[in-house]
Amino acid sequence: MRAVLVANRSECDPGFVGQSLRARGYCFVEFLREDHKNWPSLEGFDLVVSLGSSWSTYWSEVAEPVQAEQALLAQAIDDGLGVLGICFGAQQLSVVLGGEVTKAQSPEIGWHSVFAVPEAGGEAPTALTSGAWMQWHSDRFSVPTGATALADSPVGPQAMVCGRALGLQFHPEVTESIIRMWTSDGGEDELAEVGLLPEEIMSQTREHLESARQRCDEVIEWFVSSVAQRHER
Repeated sequence: MRAVLVANRSECDPGFVGQSLRARGYCFVEFLREDHKNWPSLEGFDLVVSLGSSWSTYWSEVAEPVQAEQALLAQAIDDGLGVLGICFGAQQLSVVLGGEVTKAQSPEIGWHSVFAVPEAGGEAPTALTSGAWMQWHSDRFSVPTGATALADSPVGPQAMVCGRALGLQFHPEVTESIIRMWTSDGGEDELAEVGLLPEEIMSQTREHLESARQRCDEVIEWFVSSVAQRHER
């Protein structure tokens, strides 16, 4: 099975999400946002995974690739493909479905729990809300009409599902190497904004990582078997 991996050139590591999907028979073809004009069609693909980004959906300087990705996600939904959006990818998915993305009242960075919401009605797996996830974002998305909220946090919605599409604001894919990369190249300033040092976030990451890896695999199993394969179209 073939999966599209939408990502920025410097952030195209799907981490634990990639491991879980590969273990279930998926292989990835990278659709780099910076090369959006050269993307092939979605013909022959089974799944689209949109990763996080340092961009915001509303930045005018990246409007062209942002809109190209939104068109791609809309096409995937129309074609009945499974779609998984993570962080920026979830925000893009929200916009495509009729929601909006706005600046959050405060950044959410570090390992934080997310909480089940009544609307979920027991649809989401317990792994979604049974432990801390890595957060690294300053924007929030709204849950569009027709989508179901699955989890939230004090900052905003954290998970939503709509048809064969799943949006996750947190980062289930993170590995130690991914976090180490994020803490460099300007990441120190973002950490300082929430009162964290790079060595603190790395220590917390090592503490939470094995639990997060296991829960990521459970969430991906649920996504593949119960969301991406829904017979709703």
